[in-house]
Amino acid sequence: MSSELAVSAKGLVKRFGDRRVVDGVDIAVTRGEVYGVLGPNGAGKTTTLRMLLGIIEPDAGERMLLGHSAPSEASDQVGYLPEERGLYPNMKAREAIAFMGALRGLPWAVGRKRAVTLMEAAGLGHAVDDKIRKLSKGMAQLVQLLGSVVHEPELLVLDEPFSGLDPVNQERLEKLIRVQRDRGATILFSTHVMAHAERLCDRLSIIAGGKVRFQGTVADARATLPLKAHYTPHYDADGAGALLPADAERENGSWRFTVPDEGIEALLVRLIDGGHGVSGLSIERPGLHDAFVRIVGEQALEAAA
Repeated sequence: MSSELAVSAKGLVKRFGDRRVVDGVDIAVTRGEVYGVLGPNGAGKTTTLRMLLGIIEPDAGERMLLGHSAPSEASDQVGYLPEERGLYPNMKAREAIAFMGALRGLPWAVGRKRAVTLMEAAGLGHAVDDKIRKLSKGMAQLVQLLGSVVHEPELLVLDEPFSGLDPVNQERLEKLIRVQRDRGATILFSTHVMAHAERLCDRLSIIAGGKVRFQGTVADARATLPLKAHYTPHYDADGAGALLPADAERENGSWRFTVPDEGIEALLVRLIDGGHGVSGLSIERPGLHDAFVRIVGEQALEAAA
């Protein structure tokens, strides 16, 4: 396995009873990138992350974490935000962050000083000395995230970090992730919300039923679906439909259809020669959500729901 990989796994398997929750997962995360693990609820995302971190042991397969075959040997270089949030409610925010850093070997005084800097940068400077129980759920979640980065880890692992956050705190969290990326950290996070992955990820895996269904860039995932065209004729919108692909759908005075394999040019020539003209034309690649649905499959999504 390459030394340039921050995280790698091959053939990871985890069974709970007779059920294979993770079934032969392969993952390779390059140092310095933001990598997303996407999948519907129950896909095996959390179990995969926990095996990578050594929190639970796989039944089969191998893994490497920051060059170590035993994940525990890299623990001080890792920041981890679990899906289950938890802070001591009577601890002040600054102390909570410093405490989490101390668990990773960061001196207490350094942790307290960094906590103030981090909270001010995150727009939480006013709450440095507030007790956790006085904070909103979103603010407390951001404090826990800051506690996972206060020791400046090489690898940051976030399990469903956006869950339960309002739009303002989601934006703050995205900013924090970008700051850590710019610092040089590798970031691995799981989510079932496509918008965050589309904006943040350099590469991603899509997992369903415990198996990796796709691995590549966001552009690679979107490229699994054909281009769509939105066409508005200048004349005779009804008649133009006869020249369009079979999947064309009427939208008021316009049409929406899949761009043919040979491209749009020949079709436009036919439309112009047929006297319909072009009043408007746009071509778009379907988003990551559409690609996700196609890769995972409607049945898997329904089963997860």
